[in-house]
Amino acid sequence: MISRRSFIKTGLVLAALPKQIAWASGKVFRNTFKVPKLELGKRVGKDVYFDLSIQSGKSAIFPNKITPTLGINQGFLGVTLRANKGDKVHISVRNTIDQTTTLHWHGMKLPAKADGGPHQPIAPNQTWKTQFDIIQDAATLWYHSHQLHKTAEQVYQGLAGMFIIDDEKSKALNLPFEYGIDDLPVIIQDKDFSYNGHFRYLSGMMDGMMGKKGSTVLVNGVVNPVLKAKKSLLRLRLLNGSNARTYHLNFNDNRVFAIIGSDGGLLEHSIKVNMVRLAPAERIEILVDVSDGGHPILQHTAVQESSSMGGMGMMGGMMGNNHQDMDIFQIDASNTLKSTSSIPKNLVNHNNPQQSAVSKQRKLVLQMQMGPRMMFGGNAFSINSKTMNINRIDEVVKAGSTEIWHLENTSMMAHPLHIHNVQFKVITRKGGVKGHELGFKDVVLIHPRERVSVIMEFPEFRDAKTPYMYHCHILEHEDRGMMGQFVVV
Repeated sequence: MISRRSFIKTGLVLAALPKQIAWASGKVFRNTFKVPKLELGKRVGKDVYFDLSIQSGKSAIFPNKITPTLGINQGFLGVTLRANKGDKVHISVRNTIDQTTTLHWHGMKLPAKADGGPHQPIAPNQTWKTQFDIIQDAATLWYHSHQLHKTAEQVYQGLAGMFIIDDEKSKALNLPFEYGIDDLPVIIQDKDFSYNGHFRYLSGMMDGMMGKKGSTVLVNGVVNPVLKAKKSLLRLRLLNGSNARTYHLNFNDNRVFAIIGSDGGLLEHSIKVNMVRLAPAERIEILVDVSDGGHPILQHTAVQESSSMGGMGMMGGMMGNNHQDMDIFQIDASNTLKSTSSIPKNLVNHNNPQQSAVSKQRKLVLQMQMGPRMMFGGNAFSINSKTMNINRIDEVVKAGSTEIWHLENTSMMAHPLHIHNVQFKVITRKGGVKGHELGFKDVVLIHPRERVSVIMEFPEFRDAKTPYMYHCHILEHEDRGMMGQFVVV
């Protein structure tokens, strides 16, 4: 939903916008919920072949406006890839746009050369071919651009999609499983637009400093859509695909829903809540019972994020409408069939890394440098006092080892830290570990002046020359230096 203040700032004409993004009580959304095309690839036994094309497009996000966008196998965003644990995937990625880019398989455990990070660039009119075995349990992962210094802008333009892994354990749980019917991807992103309907990316100093936050929410590329529910129990795979905004999600009727999965897969037990926090790049799977036939709206309820910016006067004021409530999408459950699926209490057993097996502990300190470097676009963001250098290896890890990393945030704002090639467990943080953070994670939000400790076991992939990344997933921070590299030997 667009706030009044940002409506004026963006100059969008109310009459040109869909009725459902006007401010009225008893909202009825009318834009159709779009389910991204499902791509299962070409299967030969356990080998699965995906042919992907990075391409430009023209999208009708608003009536009578055309928005230039980027996508994978379609004009805006990516198709949903789906494969099974135990498959070997072979992926061919053709770059048909006029800029170098990459595709990173976010959350996947895989060899460094297949990671799709900054060390695997795809030049215009070139093709990157990679392959890897899927060795992890069922999970909602995603894939997106990871081009050095250009990740934020390319993801903002649309280079992101969902990658679903299935396994036999998850299939045996009687969970909703029919893609597009009761198993639905929900990619949440916030954007700003210009008069002509084009994306408006960085508009000033604060966008680079705080991370780009838009005033219009899209779900799977659609503004405030309505999902015509076909079954009475829905499995929503929520991905925060925004550059910088952390969402606090709840339904407007305060209905309870069950969290069943986190970044790295299913939880051990379902957790019933009525609100959940989702930082950039985090994923959760939730089950929502809509057997009452209602019309609930998933919304973001703005809260004061923990930061030390409150006393910064002008800077706090310049943040403007970053603290607005926003509607995400609506469910119309007036014509559903009774689901044969259920909400299980017990899900799967986790093989947790053991602290007795820890061979090394490391500390990563997240830092922001104030002053001219911050204000004028320099590399003001760092980890352990070092900004990203693609020619420098920051950490060396042993394959198969178990480590604890202590993540310390000395800056004035929260940072979601992502570590490539692992799924970790959060073991200590202020206020305790709860909710979806009880599951396996590849992103964790670290508040100002907070220290979070995570434990992880590194897969048996060795490559002394090709590094993986760890970085802040506020993409503007990543692009401006808050990223480091490690190799596994």
